[in-house]
Amino acid sequence: MSRTRRTKNRVQPQNLPSGTPMNPQNFSSASQKRTALALRERRQRRTVGRGRVFQRLILMSLVLAGIVVYWPEAQLDEYVGDQLDIVLEEINRDIDRRWPPLVMEGGDPFVRALMRTISASESNSSKPYHVLYGGRHISDLSHHPDRCVTIVAGPNKGRCTTAAGRYQLLTNTWERIAGHYHPEPNQSWFRQSYNFDAQYQDIVIYRWLTDVEFWEMDIAQDLREGQLSEVLRSLSDTWTSLGYGIEDNVMTPYLPKIYEEILQRELDAVNAPPESNPYSSSSSKLD
Repeated sequence: MSRTRRTKNRVQPQNLPSGTPMNPQNFSSASQKRTALALRERRQRRTVGRGRVFQRLILMSLVLAGIVVYWPEAQLDEYVGDQLDIVLEEINRDIDRRWPPLVMEGGDPFVRALMRTISASESNSSKPYHVLYGGRHISDLSHHPDRCVTIVAGPNKGRCTTAAGRYQLLTNTWERIAGHYHPEPNQSWFRQSYNFDAQYQDIVIYRWLTDVEFWEMDIAQDLREGQLSEVLRSLSDTWTSLGYGIEDNVMTPYLPKIYEEILQRELDAVNAPPESNPYSSSSSKLD
């Protein structure tokens, strides 16, 4: 019986006259119940809210999937093409600032356009000759910087890379190809070094790309014949962001159009008087 009375006393305060004092212990118990009820209702509202957000995401996904599946292929291609044109129009307004002309003078305009296209994907900087992987810039180009920077995304995330310069060359790649194509190697008692200045980056890459025996293809001729896709495919093992490698980036889908725009500029420059170039020097001409 006593246990029954105590149970009744716990629920009695809600019906007591206003003049009857409330037991502090009972007040605490009622307050805890109200708090628990409020928390439960808040969790329920939060769960419902999350459910609605999830439902909206599913609905949006279904709508987008429906656009892709049910849109006539011609209309979908037209839509994608329009979006591409909008992006390219914005790029073309400032293309020479985004991807400056080569420091190197002379050479095949098709290969020059290819080199600028590679740098659009690899370095994508208005100061491409000085850029390290990740976007930092260096001032000393007397040699390859050989700084190992941690890769932050992609299949090689967590590793480090020494990629540097306009063509994002690794240290060992630069030393290997410069040994064959550098016009002015520096010989010392200990080792041979290769100046990494802007014109030398261009000259070494140009000579490498035009080495038919190395690539087992005539890149310049293939470009003249409109075989850009085949050229990019062949180069994608070296520069993995060209569309056929393992590390595409935001510029990759636009490379063919970028190449066309740059090529037109290079062809126009063949018959035009030489323009001022902030990188140009007396040693920048291709021999």
